[in-house]
Amino acid sequence: HRAGLRRLFALQLREPLRHLEKNIPGLQAMAAFFMPLGTLEELRAQIIELAIERAFLGAPLPGDAASFATRLHEGRTRLTLIAQEVARLAGEILLDYGAALRKLKDARPVRTVADDVAAQLQRLVAQRFLLTTPWSALQHLPRYLKAIVLRLDKLRADPARDAERLAEFRPLEQRWLRRHAGLEGAPHARLDEYRWLLEELRVGLFAQELRTAQPVSAKRLDKVWAQIEA
Repeated sequence: HRAGLRRLFALQLREPLRHLEKNIPGLQAMAAFFMPLGTLEELRAQIIELAIERAFLGAPLPGDAASFATRLHEGRTRLTLIAQEVARLAGEILLDYGAALRKLKDARPVRTVADDVAAQLQRLVAQRFLLTTPWSALQHLPRYLKAIVLRLDKLRADPARDAERLAEFRPLEQRWLRRHAGLEGAPHARLDEYRWLLEELRVGLFAQELRTAQPVSAKRLDKVWAQIEA
């Protein structure tokens, strides 16, 4: 239904969208960092699709012709600004993603850390990350990516501390990985909440200087997990 509505809005906005596609700020620079994941055209399509989502598909979704027409009129006036906002955030994320990839390559951490960071990067910035990451979480991705760089910067000075923190973190993440894999793509709101709390906990454990968006600890994650299991 959401995909169908996005398509309906796009059909009504051919000219504005054509203009947007040609004028996404910083697209060429972004595409260079996106290269490990996909093409410039794929990145442009994601930015446009997310801009349509943000401009026209707020809750409640339009369910008849009249509400569709109203939403079309309201969203048209802010589409360009929203597209620019999406492009700015995408650029920031991809810049930090590129920095994290370079740091991982240059730092040459031990295998356990390298595998952990590589898996985290794959989850944070997947090929369609703009469309598969909730907007509320997307805004925090730059901080999560900066936390990776900071962690790797600290690693050489105190590898034992990193190993201790990773040992504390890993069981909390493993139970999420197992349950998430079992869902096979089915939505689960509480599990999604837990997933983003894991990212906040990583910041708290490995890059405290960046601060968490909310209070988070292993005990809090245990409490949320108990609610999931209930």
